[in-house]
Amino acid sequence: MSRAEQSTKLNLERIVFIGRTFEEYVNMFLLSDEDLQGKKILDCPAGACSFTAIGKKNGLNVTACDIAYHYSEEDLKNKGHHDIKHTMEQMEKSQSNFVWNFFKNIEGLRKHRETALIDCTSDMKDSSERYVPATLPTLPFKDEEFDLLLSAHFLFMYGDRLDYEFHIKTIKELLRVTKEEVRIFPLVDLTGKRYEYLDTIINYLNNQSCHVEEVQVPYEFQKNANSMLKIKKLR
Repeated sequence: MSRAEQSTKLNLERIVFIGRTFEEYVNMFLLSDEDLQGKKILDCPAGACSFTAIGKKNGLNVTACDIAYHYSEEDLKNKGHHDIKHTMEQMEKSQSNFVWNFFKNIEGLRKHRETALIDCTSDMKDSSERYVPATLPTLPFKDEEFDLLLSAHFLFMYGDRLDYEFHIKTIKELLRVTKEEVRIFPLVDLTGKRYEYLDTIINYLNNQSCHVEEVQVPYEFQKNANSMLKIKKLR
Protein backbone atom coordinates (compact mmCIF):
# COMPACT_ATOMS: atom_id res chain seq x y z
CA MET A 1 0.00 0.00 0.00
CA SER A 2 1.33 3.46 -0.90
CA ARG A 3 1.86 6.27 1.63
CA ALA A 4 -1.05 8.15 0.07
CA GLU A 5 -3.33 5.17 0.64
CA GLN A 6 -2.07 4.76 4.20
CA SER A 7 -2.83 8.40 4.95
CA THR A 8 -6.47 8.05 3.83
CA LYS A 9 -7.17 4.54 5.10
CA LEU A 10 -9.53 4.65 8.06
CA ASN A 11 -8.91 2.20 10.90
CA LEU A 12 -11.26 -0.74 10.36
CA GLU A 13 -12.57 -0.48 13.91
CA ARG A 14 -13.87 3.01 13.12
CA ILE A 15 -15.85 1.77 10.10
CA VAL A 16 -19.42 0.54 10.53
CA PHE A 17 -19.80 -1.89 7.64
CA ILE A 18 -23.56 -2.24 7.24
CA GLY A 19 -25.51 -1.87 4.01
CA ARG A 20 -28.90 -1.83 2.31
CA THR A 21 -30.35 -4.23 -0.22
CA PHE A 22 -31.10 -3.58 -3.90
CA GLU A 23 -34.82 -3.52 -3.03
CA GLU A 24 -34.23 -0.79 -0.46
CA TYR A 25 -32.30 1.30 -3.00
CA VAL A 26 -35.14 1.06 -5.51
CA ASN A 27 -37.48 2.50 -2.88
CA MET A 28 -35.07 4.99 -1.30
CA PHE A 29 -34.19 6.54 -4.64
CA LEU A 30 -37.50 5.96 -6.43
CA LEU A 31 -35.68 4.12 -9.21
CA SER A 32 -37.41 2.97 -12.39
CA ASP A 33 -36.09 0.72 -15.17
CA GLU A 34 -35.72 3.84 -17.29
CA ASP A 35 -33.47 5.38 -14.62
CA LEU A 36 -31.19 2.33 -14.62
CA GLN A 37 -31.11 0.58 -17.97
CA GLY A 38 -28.25 1.58 -20.23
CA LYS A 39 -26.81 3.94 -17.61
CA LYS A 40 -23.40 3.94 -16.00
CA ILE A 41 -24.11 4.23 -12.26
CA LEU A 42 -21.96 5.01 -9.22
CA ASP A 43 -22.98 4.13 -5.64
CA CYS A 44 -21.02 6.43 -3.32
CA PRO A 45 -20.36 5.79 -0.50
CA ALA A 46 -21.62 2.23 -0.93
CA GLY A 47 -20.51 0.44 2.23
CA ALA A 48 -21.93 -3.08 2.49
CA CYS A 49 -24.85 -2.37 0.15
CA SER A 50 -25.81 -5.00 -2.41
CA PHE A 51 -26.95 -2.56 -5.10
CA THR A 52 -23.81 -3.15 -7.20
CA ALA A 53 -23.92 -6.94 -6.80
CA ILE A 54 -27.60 -7.38 -7.62
CA GLY A 55 -27.42 -4.68 -10.27
CA LYS A 56 -24.71 -6.68 -12.05
CA LYS A 57 -26.91 -9.81 -11.95
CA ASN A 58 -29.72 -7.73 -13.48
CA GLY A 59 -27.49 -6.54 -16.33
CA LEU A 60 -26.81 -3.06 -14.92
CA ASN A 61 -23.50 -1.19 -15.11
CA VAL A 62 -22.82 -0.24 -11.48
CA THR A 63 -19.62 0.73 -9.67
CA ALA A 64 -19.33 1.07 -5.88
CA CYS A 65 -16.85 3.22 -4.00
CA ASP A 66 -16.16 3.60 -0.30
CA ILE A 67 -13.32 4.25 2.12
CA ALA A 68 -13.88 0.73 3.49
CA TYR A 69 -12.74 -0.90 0.27
CA HIS A 70 -9.11 -0.38 1.26
CA TYR A 71 -9.69 -3.56 3.29
CA SER A 72 -10.04 -7.14 2.08
CA GLU A 73 -13.38 -8.80 1.37
CA GLU A 74 -12.79 -11.24 4.25
CA ASP A 75 -11.99 -8.50 6.77
CA LEU A 76 -15.05 -6.54 5.72
CA LYS A 77 -17.32 -9.58 5.89
CA ASN A 78 -16.18 -10.34 9.44
CA LYS A 79 -16.54 -6.70 10.46
CA GLY A 80 -20.00 -6.58 8.88
CA HIS A 81 -21.27 -9.62 10.79
CA HIS A 82 -19.98 -8.08 14.02
CA ASP A 83 -21.61 -4.72 13.26
CA ILE A 84 -24.97 -6.29 12.36
CA LYS A 85 -25.00 -8.29 15.62
CA HIS A 86 -24.21 -5.17 17.65
CA THR A 87 -26.77 -3.05 15.78
CA MET A 88 -29.56 -5.58 16.28
CA GLU A 89 -28.82 -5.68 20.02
CA GLN A 90 -29.06 -1.88 20.17
CA MET A 91 -32.20 -1.91 18.03
CA GLU A 92 -34.03 -3.92 20.69
CA LYS A 93 -33.79 -0.87 22.94
CA SER A 94 -34.83 1.74 20.38
CA GLN A 95 -37.54 0.14 18.20
CA SER A 96 -39.94 3.02 18.82
CA ASN A 97 -37.59 5.43 16.99
CA PHE A 98 -38.18 3.63 13.69
CA VAL A 99 -40.97 2.88 11.22
CA TRP A 100 -41.45 -0.85 10.65
CA ASN A 101 -43.59 -0.90 7.49
CA PHE A 102 -40.76 -2.20 5.30
CA PHE A 103 -39.01 -4.68 7.61
CA LYS A 104 -41.96 -5.59 9.88
CA ASN A 105 -39.67 -6.50 12.80
CA ILE A 106 -36.04 -6.74 13.95
CA GLU A 107 -35.62 -10.20 12.46
CA GLY A 108 -36.73 -8.85 9.07
CA LEU A 109 -34.21 -6.02 9.41
CA ARG A 110 -31.44 -8.45 10.34
CA LYS A 111 -32.16 -10.62 7.30
CA HIS A 112 -31.96 -7.62 4.95
CA ARG A 113 -28.66 -6.48 6.49
CA GLU A 114 -27.16 -9.99 6.33
CA THR A 115 -28.34 -10.47 2.74
CA ALA A 116 -26.80 -7.15 1.68
CA LEU A 117 -23.50 -8.00 3.37
CA ILE A 118 -23.20 -11.47 1.84
CA ASP A 119 -24.19 -10.29 -1.64
CA CYS A 120 -21.75 -7.36 -1.43
CA THR A 121 -18.72 -9.24 -0.13
CA SER A 122 -19.29 -12.21 -2.47
CA ASP A 123 -19.41 -9.89 -5.47
CA MET A 124 -16.39 -8.02 -4.16
CA LYS A 125 -14.49 -11.31 -4.28
CA ASP A 126 -15.65 -12.07 -7.85
CA SER A 127 -15.56 -8.52 -9.30
CA SER A 128 -13.08 -6.54 -7.24
CA GLU A 129 -12.66 -3.96 -10.02
CA ARG A 130 -16.22 -2.76 -9.32
CA TYR A 131 -15.33 -1.83 -5.72
CA VAL A 132 -13.11 1.24 -5.68
CA PRO A 133 -11.53 2.59 -2.48
CA ALA A 134 -12.04 6.36 -2.15
CA THR A 135 -12.06 9.01 0.55
CA LEU A 136 -14.50 11.87 0.09
CA PRO A 137 -14.46 14.72 -0.81
CA THR A 138 -12.13 13.36 -3.54
CA LEU A 139 -13.04 10.66 -6.07
CA PRO A 140 -10.64 8.82 -8.41
CA PHE A 141 -12.87 9.12 -11.49
CA LYS A 142 -12.88 11.21 -14.65
CA ASP A 143 -15.20 14.16 -15.24
CA GLU A 144 -18.73 12.98 -16.11
CA GLU A 145 -17.68 9.33 -16.02
CA PHE A 146 -21.11 8.24 -14.73
CA ASP A 147 -24.65 9.04 -15.85
CA LEU A 148 -26.27 8.60 -12.44
CA LEU A 149 -24.82 8.78 -8.92
CA LEU A 150 -26.62 7.49 -5.82
CA SER A 151 -25.48 8.56 -2.36
CA ALA A 152 -27.18 7.14 0.73
CA HIS A 153 -26.86 7.58 4.49
CA PHE A 154 -23.81 9.81 4.57
CA LEU A 155 -24.33 13.43 3.56
CA PHE A 156 -26.79 15.36 5.76
CA MET A 157 -27.03 12.47 8.25
CA TYR A 158 -23.74 13.39 9.90
CA GLY A 159 -24.22 17.13 9.94
CA ASP A 160 -23.01 17.21 13.54
CA ARG A 161 -19.52 16.06 12.49
CA LEU A 162 -19.27 16.92 8.77
CA ASP A 163 -19.43 20.69 8.35
CA TYR A 164 -21.13 22.73 5.64
CA GLU A 165 -17.88 23.20 3.73
CA PHE A 166 -17.36 19.42 3.56
CA HIS A 167 -20.90 18.99 2.23
CA ILE A 168 -20.35 21.56 -0.51
CA LYS A 169 -16.98 20.09 -1.53
CA THR A 170 -18.41 16.58 -1.60
CA ILE A 171 -21.51 17.47 -3.61
CA LYS A 172 -19.36 19.40 -6.12
CA GLU A 173 -17.19 16.29 -6.48
CA LEU A 174 -20.22 14.03 -6.92
CA LEU A 175 -21.45 16.36 -9.65
CA ARG A 176 -18.02 16.51 -11.29
CA VAL A 177 -17.98 12.75 -11.96
CA THR A 178 -21.65 12.66 -13.01
CA LYS A 179 -23.06 13.56 -16.40
CA GLU A 180 -26.79 13.69 -15.67
CA GLU A 181 -28.06 13.32 -12.13
CA VAL A 182 -27.16 12.88 -8.45
CA ARG A 183 -29.64 11.54 -5.89
CA ILE A 184 -29.00 11.86 -2.14
CA PHE A 185 -30.99 10.08 0.60
CA PRO A 186 -32.12 10.94 3.24
CA LEU A 187 -32.42 14.65 4.02
CA VAL A 188 -32.39 14.39 7.81
CA ASP A 189 -29.68 14.07 10.43
CA LEU A 190 -29.34 11.26 12.96
CA THR A 191 -31.99 12.84 15.18
CA GLY A 192 -34.55 12.83 12.35
CA LYS A 193 -34.44 16.60 11.85
CA ARG A 194 -34.11 18.14 8.38
CA TYR A 195 -30.45 18.99 7.76
CA GLU A 196 -30.05 22.57 8.96
CA TYR A 197 -28.20 23.86 5.88
CA LEU A 198 -30.26 22.00 3.29
CA ASP A 199 -31.99 25.11 1.94
CA THR A 200 -28.65 26.90 1.70
CA ILE A 201 -27.22 23.99 -0.29
CA ILE A 202 -30.27 23.90 -2.57
CA ASN A 203 -29.92 27.64 -3.27
CA TYR A 204 -26.23 27.17 -3.97
CA LEU A 205 -26.90 24.33 -6.42
CA ASN A 206 -29.66 26.25 -8.19
CA ASN A 207 -27.06 28.92 -8.89
CA GLN A 208 -24.62 26.32 -10.27
CA SER A 209 -26.58 25.30 -13.38
CA CYS A 210 -28.51 22.56 -11.57
CA HIS A 211 -32.20 21.81 -11.16
CA VAL A 212 -32.86 20.63 -7.60
CA GLU A 213 -35.97 19.12 -6.09
CA GLU A 214 -36.93 17.34 -2.91
CA VAL A 215 -38.83 14.17 -3.72
CA GLN A 216 -40.82 12.07 -1.27
CA VAL A 217 -40.09 8.34 -1.59
CA PRO A 218 -41.95 5.16 -0.55
CA TYR A 219 -39.34 4.21 2.04
CA GLU A 220 -39.10 5.29 5.67
CA PHE A 221 -37.24 3.43 8.38
CA GLN A 222 -35.71 6.21 10.44
CA LYS A 223 -38.59 8.53 11.31
CA ASN A 224 -38.90 11.50 8.90
CA ALA A 225 -36.29 9.97 6.55
CA ASN A 226 -38.61 9.59 3.58
CA SER A 227 -37.36 12.02 0.94
CA MET A 228 -34.35 12.45 -1.32
CA LEU A 229 -32.61 15.30 -3.08
CA LYS A 230 -32.62 14.97 -6.88
CA ILE A 231 -29.96 17.14 -8.52
CA LYS A 232 -30.07 17.34 -12.30
CA LYS A 233 -27.24 18.99 -14.23
CA LEU A 234 -28.54 21.46 -16.80
CA ARG A 235 -26.95 21.69 -20.22
